[in-house]
Amino acid sequence: MSIALRRLRSAKPLLTALHRHTTFRRTISTANGAPATKFLETFNEEFEIGNRIINLETGKIARLTNGAVVLTMGDTKILSTVSCSKDDTARSDFLPLTVDYQEKQFAQGMIPNTYMKREGAPKERELLCGRIIDRPIRPLFPPGFYHEVQVTASVLSSDGQQDPVVLAANATSTALMLSDIPWGGPIGMIRVGRICGQFVVNPTMDELSLSDLNLVYACIKDKTLMIDVEAREISDKDLQAGLRFAHTEAVKYIEPQIRLAAKVGKSKKEYKLSLLSDKTLEKVRNLAEAPIKDVFTDPSYGKFERGKALDNIAKDVKKVLDEEGDEESIKVLSKTIDTVRKKVVRRRIISEESRVDGRQLDEVRPLYCEARYVSKLHGSALFSRGETQVLCTVTLGAPADAQRLDSLVGPPSKRFMLHYSFPPFCIDEVGKRGGLNRREVGHGALAEKALLAVLPHEDVFPYTVRVNSEVMGSDGSTSMATVCGGSLALMDAGIPVREHVAGVSVGLVSELDPCTSEIVDYRILTDILGLEDHLGDIDFKIAGTRKGVTASQLDMKPAGIPLDIICECLEPAHKARLQIIDQMEQEIKEPRIEGGRSSPRLVTLKYSNDALRRLIGPMGVLLKKLEEETGARLSVGVGTLTIAAKNQSVMDNILEKVVSIVGRETEIGGIYKGVVTSIKEYGAFVEFNGGKQGLLHISELSYEPVNQVADVVSIGQQLSVMCIDQDVHGNIKLSLKKTLRGPRGSETNDIAEGSSASAKETAKMWAPVWDASSITQEHNSASELSVKKNEVGKTIPSAYETPVILIRSAEECDEKEKSISSNHNQTSNGPLIDNGVQLDRKLKSPSKSKPRKSQDAIDSPSHSGPLPYKNAKKPKVSMQKESKSDTQRAEENKKEGKGNAPSSAEDIKLGTKVNAKVYQIREHGLVLDLGGRRGMYRFEENGKKDFKIGDEMQVVCSSINSKGVPVMSAVDDN
Repeated sequence: MSIALRRLRSAKPLLTALHRHTTFRRTISTANGAPATKFLETFNEEFEIGNRIINLETGKIARLTNGAVVLTMGDTKILSTVSCSKDDTARSDFLPLTVDYQEKQFAQGMIPNTYMKREGAPKERELLCGRIIDRPIRPLFPPGFYHEVQVTASVLSSDGQQDPVVLAANATSTALMLSDIPWGGPIGMIRVGRICGQFVVNPTMDELSLSDLNLVYACIKDKTLMIDVEAREISDKDLQAGLRFAHTEAVKYIEPQIRLAAKVGKSKKEYKLSLLSDKTLEKVRNLAEAPIKDVFTDPSYGKFERGKALDNIAKDVKKVLDEEGDEESIKVLSKTIDTVRKKVVRRRIISEESRVDGRQLDEVRPLYCEARYVSKLHGSALFSRGETQVLCTVTLGAPADAQRLDSLVGPPSKRFMLHYSFPPFCIDEVGKRGGLNRREVGHGALAEKALLAVLPHEDVFPYTVRVNSEVMGSDGSTSMATVCGGSLALMDAGIPVREHVAGVSVGLVSELDPCTSEIVDYRILTDILGLEDHLGDIDFKIAGTRKGVTASQLDMKPAGIPLDIICECLEPAHKARLQIIDQMEQEIKEPRIEGGRSSPRLVTLKYSNDALRRLIGPMGVLLKKLEEETGARLSVGVGTLTIAAKNQSVMDNILEKVVSIVGRETEIGGIYKGVVTSIKEYGAFVEFNGGKQGLLHISELSYEPVNQVADVVSIGQQLSVMCIDQDVHGNIKLSLKKTLRGPRGSETNDIAEGSSASAKETAKMWAPVWDASSITQEHNSASELSVKKNEVGKTIPSAYETPVILIRSAEECDEKEKSISSNHNQTSNGPLIDNGVQLDRKLKSPSKSKPRKSQDAIDSPSHSGPLPYKNAKKPKVSMQKESKSDTQRAEENKKEGKGNAPSSAEDIKLGTKVNAKVYQIREHGLVLDLGGRRGMYRFEENGKKDFKIGDEMQVVCSSINSKGVPVMSAVDDN
């Protein structure tokens, strides 16, 4: 055993008894090369809370600091250190306590994902965790102790399941107990959850996701110090049960700290306390008490008027002290005046139950609510309670706008953010706006927790939401005003929150027994002013809905309040909350469903992953180009595309560009914009919906007969067409006439016309914000084709539908035409193909051909019209070359006695009788096939109307209209 160790033990006999705690040794070399062993004495306390083993250790690391403790729970290890300034006198009139909580990425085996590859300024979570540690330890420093104290809590390792902040608070309490800093601890802090009605101690992050309560509770042995609650509308009764359960578990941390401090704790140092002398306090009280009481008994004073009157009283007292030459009293005048003011206000509340502004103890200040204060925004609201006023705005964004979190525990991102801002002008002061402010971060986090409970689930409402709270005026409880204003703004934005959330701050004024320092009398104040917050004992903020509490936060100035009194504060807070919600519901009770055209827009479209890859382009170039050209923001998810636009015109522009690139799901009845790419004799091919091609048949161009396709459309022309058919192979048939008005100006398809609104009209409504995942279906929705089904289940065209024809791609049609044309040019004696019938020139008699089936062919009923069907194609030959077949046909008709048929379709004149076939059925008549030419037939009043496509009838030309179309009438059988 070394001499150094024997000397150390002789100086401190306690170390001899605790030699078993020696766990670390390090070998160093002396100057002459002989080895020497250095022993680092470590001391441990191990105990169990909530089925988890916790170990407190000191003496191994950070040995030079005033107090240092390493707390271990499983794989989570926290180091907490405390230091105090060495000055004999304090340099301020308040406690300059600083708590720094640090989460570095090495604790989870990661390198920071920053340019410098190191941690920067404290993150928001680190600031919040620092506040959690600060709030319970600050009241336990002795009055008048104004020396600078710094607490540093560092996470050495994290298992990713246990939140280190609770462990850091207990480690900090132990470090303060081991230091020589005067402090009235120790404290115990615990986290409690509730799953399926059962309270859980030290819940993991996975368990917290299932819990309806996240309670952080700090206390000393018999009093409460701090409460922080996030809940899902938990009742007051259940919250009280949770608080009492948490107290019994938290005190289990206290005894191990006392035992460890008894082993290795330092003696407390005698620091000079900055206390007011009784002589100074009595002198100032005699001078200022009466005028201060007059100010506080006049309820007509506002915040600034009251403050100005109190400042004048302080100036008058200072003049008297200057005349007396009492320099000692002048140095502490401000604090002395504040002490006198505090006693006056508290005495009036206890004895007279009279508040500064004349209200009853449970009375809420006058309220003012105004939703849609800034109409151009997604949502906005102005909320005032007394002279406290906040302006809350809501901005919706794509899922990619969610805030990324680099925390050791918890989710990697959050989609709901509430940012609280307290500008200097709200209290009529001059100041600079800096970076993150601990107070602002804390108030915003509390309001965020309160509103988070009523937001819809991410599966239903995937958008990112940001609420900004700008304090316009402050006279107490601006954080609870933010909850009320934020709830109004969320409903104004059309976000489907379940119900309103309101918050109120409850205060306490107590009277202590001078001998025991126990509370002998107290009064609970509802909706406290800023002055009552400053002069009172607690600030208990409670927010929730009609059903229950969603968030709560308790801060206090004295060294603990009995838990029974804290629980008693819940009842007046509940009554006040209901009154505020009643007032809020008078302004807006349900989420809005409409927004102005100039307000921002947000929509989600569903696409296949292949379509989204086309939209993104290589290295995201195409996506960035769209954002630069339109000003919209696009966010691509798994099978979804979310678009955020400043207004409706920007949304219309980006939707048009997106649809032109990737299209949308083609549905029968959907109306699409397209461009004519090629023109054939039988119709035109149109490119639409992101590169898809469809056939626009000649019969679907117009309700009037069309001789040539080029008379109606041209290559490069933009059209609005309707999809009227699509086979299993993806071949699409389009219609132009169904997007136009009928023959007499009536709507041909009311539902189809309505479908043209598509996603652009849908985006005008804020109600579909949470239904926007179905925007593609609404965008493509239209009426179904008017189709009937017969008894055997076969689909047959109705009286208003054209016959089903073969659908091919443009390339297949070009190849077929070339092959037919080349065959026709090789031999003039070859067969002519007309209407699927092969004409043999030698036999002069028709014989049915067997058309070759194509893979693109669709099942259809027999078609007897003049258009080609199946694979039969009419070659491009003139009517003169077919005159022979027409003559033969005419001779055969004469032999059969079927009327005076013309030698060709061009020979139809007035009075010409022909045998015609029904080609199309219209509302007021028929389109007839006159053997190569179309004719019109109008229904007669008492005539036959139940025709079918393909029926033969004998008609006579009664007139020819201005377009050269024969108008036929039925031949009288008599």
